[in-house]
Amino acid sequence: MFTLPAQLAALALQNKRQMYALLFRATAETLQSIAADPKHLGAQIGFFCILHTWGQTLQAHPHLHCVVPGGGISRDGNRWVCCRRRRFFLPVEVLSCRFRNLYIRYLKKIYAAGKLRFYGELQHLSSPASFACYLAPLRRKKWVVYAKAPFGGPARVLDYLGRYTHRVAISNHRLHQLTQGQVIFAYKDYKHEHQHKLMTLSADEFLRRFLLHVLPDGFQRIRHYGLLSNRHRAENLARCRELLSMPVLIPQPQQNYRERYQQLTGHDLLLCPRCIQGHMLRIGLLSVGTGAGWDSS
Repeated sequence: MFTLPAQLAALALQNKRQMYALLFRATAETLQSIAADPKHLGAQIGFFCILHTWGQTLQAHPHLHCVVPGGGISRDGNRWVCCRRRRFFLPVEVLSCRFRNLYIRYLKKIYAAGKLRFYGELQHLSSPASFACYLAPLRRKKWVVYAKAPFGGPARVLDYLGRYTHRVAISNHRLHQLTQGQVIFAYKDYKHEHQHKLMTLSADEFLRRFLLHVLPDGFQRIRHYGLLSNRHRAENLARCRELLSMPVLIPQPQQNYRERYQQLTGHDLLLCPRCIQGHMLRIGLLSVGTGAGWDSS
């Protein structure tokens, strides 16, 4: 996980498209460049990143979750290189330093190009001298990069993806009560041994925090890189399976969403809900606002 420092969170809220795009860019270049270094792995890797912008209390907390296989293809393309470290894929200290340096470098470039906007309490940063002072402490601190132990199998990977890929800032099960204009919700306090607590906010404040995490139109919050990049993913995955001596996958026949739903749940979407015997098929569309009539389909 790659996290922007808290000092940059307010600036990111005013420049979401630019700052979050830099987060993806700096993270991807960090992982790929460190993995390619023979001192660490010496391989081309593949991974994907998922953007989350919230913390447990819905405050701004931009970070990327990255899912990375434990190895990659050697630089000559002839063998699979396994990671050498037992606990972590790549050394987090090195990742943190490279991530910090890359992000600040690219941030300075887009500032110089006039692509950042400053409002309210951050308006003074439009002055180059003020912006330089703003960045100075960030160069001296450690940026948070967290590496987690391997999942332990495909089932756990799928479980993780199911919980994180299309997640929103707060899920329904964390909402406890709405009463007299107050929202009560559960959160995990990471500063105090991950204790489960309740927080009460006014409805207006709750909505304000929730809306902080609406992304710009068309912004892609899941992105693939390296061996998993969209352009050559099929060929790269086939080569990985070959180098790992894994069986060749047999393509499954394509299914429409009704067939897939029935396979996963055992319920037929076309089954009549009243008689539970007949099947419903669309034969036409009733025109709206023009009286009787059918539009064949």
